[in-house]
Amino acid sequence: MPLYEYQCKKCKHRFEKIQKFSDPPVRKCPECGGPVEKLLHAPAVQFKGTGWYVTDYAAKPPTDGGSEKKEDKSAAKDKEKEKDSKPKKSEAKKSKE
Repeated sequence: MPLYEYQCKKCKHRFEKIQKFSDPPVRKCPECGGPVEKLLHAPAVQFKGTGWYVTDYAAKPPTDGGSEKKEDKSAAKDKEKEKDSKPKKSEAKKSKE
């Protein structure tokens, strides 16, 4: 059964009432007899099991695939450096002459 919270418009007294959906809403304050209004709150819901962000996606450890990509990039940079350090064929011919 749901728990409803009410507040008196006259004396501002707040109280809770467990009611069935079919029960009529409370009309009078139990303290002063003034009119009351039903207060709305966000429901307290907790999703359990698999398939939710918190359980499946939030805290995945990093995979090895990410570190391999970094290694591939550094290897490509090393190859570029080797190319730059070797003299070009046209430069080698000029130095022989």
